[in-house]
Amino acid sequence: MLDLMKLARQMQGISQHLSQEAAAAQERVTVARRLLANAAIHQAHLVGQAETWGDRAPFTAAQPVEPLTQHPPIAAAPEAHTVIATDGSQISPSHHEIAYCYLINVGRVVLHYGQGRFPLLDSLPEVVYRAEDLYLSRQWGISTEEWMGHRRTVAEAVMLAELGATVHNSVVTAPASPDPAPVLALVDGSLIYWFLEALPAEARDRILPPILAAWEQLRQLGIPLVGYLSASRSGEAMNFLRWAACPFPQPDCQTHCTSPEGNLGDGQSPASKGERAPCGRFLPLRDATFWAMELAPGERSPFWRSTASILDSYGDHRVYFCYLHVGPEVARVEMPQWVMADEALRDRALSMVLTQVQKGYGYPVTLAEAHNQAVVRGGDRTRFFALLEQEMIRAGLKHVGTSYKEARKRGSIA
Repeated sequence: MLDLMKLARQMQGISQHLSQEAAAAQERVTVARRLLANAAIHQAHLVGQAETWGDRAPFTAAQPVEPLTQHPPIAAAPEAHTVIATDGSQISPSHHEIAYCYLINVGRVVLHYGQGRFPLLDSLPEVVYRAEDLYLSRQWGISTEEWMGHRRTVAEAVMLAELGATVHNSVVTAPASPDPAPVLALVDGSLIYWFLEALPAEARDRILPPILAAWEQLRQLGIPLVGYLSASRSGEAMNFLRWAACPFPQPDCQTHCTSPEGNLGDGQSPASKGERAPCGRFLPLRDATFWAMELAPGERSPFWRSTASILDSYGDHRVYFCYLHVGPEVARVEMPQWVMADEALRDRALSMVLTQVQKGYGYPVTLAEAHNQAVVRGGDRTRFFALLEQEMIRAGLKHVGTSYKEARKRGSIA
């Protein structure tokens, strides 16, 4: 039980701290705005420097593929269109339960607009219980719980491609147009799977190829794929401005900005004596915080090419992103290269994303519904294990039940 009286004493200084942080953030935005103006003038030169010296930098900096001063507005979505989305949830394995297994539940949503068609809102569960599946990841030093999350990511992508194929085969022509209603595939979160960088190659090959195969299927169907990130904490775009702020003719971080201990600091140089070097004076500044000051509602930032090392394995599906002012916030919107390269497909996808946020009162309605379909609540968990217990007893197993620890936690004597 939370003791609110003790908590209140610890929160007395939080308002003053947040006020100071807000003032500091405003100063960082001012510095970044000056750097952006300079970078816009020398954009081609800075991109060249980033390509030459990027592998010697301790940070990941995205590269702009459009003029930095470009803030195009997003057009309205066509009246007739379809949006599909998936999201996943799980019941984690526990040795204290009646059986060591886990469940992955993927929510599916298909919403048709302006077509008079019924939506699809359901979920598909999968129970994993065989030893060869439960303990497969142990050979790579990956826990079962972590591997379960990776398998869920694959299931979401595969299910999304299957939904896309189903919708594509049943698509109807809009009454006011001779062309079929456009379709958007929407994903909650990033398309850049950063966690793959830390996985052994053999484990990575179990995760990434089926995801890319699902994306390729969407590509063949002509369905754009978009990842939507609310409250993004990324600083990839702002890191590009560090090239504009570097005072050295050659921005070689390993030569100029190595600390006396031999570590590459976050924008600190050996001569800075703990103060930030010129390239770090606007840090830490998130991309979304900066673009919230630059964009008007309905506008987007220029597109950026992510340089995350894991994307070297993505092939034609390398991820690009922009920041979109959806009204309540500035969201990060990601898409594969093949969507980015097709201007009509890209702009139509962005228009449907913006419309989804408007229909969802600040968050894409399909993603919210996919989450609601996927989430496993406390009652669902109880019914799952009750059903499992019945099956085990029916199979003739004896001494079926939870551990004494789990039983005592569920029934307090207080």
